[in-house]
Amino acid sequence: MLAALWSADGALTAGEVQEQVPGDLAYTTVMTILARLHEKGVIERAKVGRAFAYRPVVAESDAVAQQVREMLDHSGDRRAALLGLVAGLEPGEEAVLRELLSRAEGQP
Repeated sequence: MLAALWSADGALTAGEVQEQVPGDLAYTTVMTILARLHEKGVIERAKVGRAFAYRPVVAESDAVAQQVREMLDHSGDRRAALLGLVAGLEPGEEAVLRELLSRAEGQP
C-alpha cells in the first residue's frame, strides 16, 4: 500500500491504491489497511467527493529505517541480525554502507 502511495504524484483513493497494488486484494482489505495506516499517523486522508484520498506523511526512507530498528530491537542477537542484513546486500551496496557509516562516525 505504502509503495503505491509513495510512488504516486498525489493523493490516491482506495480504489486507485487497489489498482496499483499487485495481487488480488479485496477493496475492503485495502480500506482496512489504509484505515490502520491512517490511525498510526503514517498516511493522511482528505475527503474527495464521497471518498477519501490518501497520501503518505512519512518518507519511505524513514519508514524503512524504523522497520530495521524494530527488527533489531526484536532480535535476540543484534549482531546476527546485522550480519544477515549485510549478507543480503547487492554488489556495490556494501561500499555505500561503509561510506555512510564513515560519515556517521564523523558526526556528533
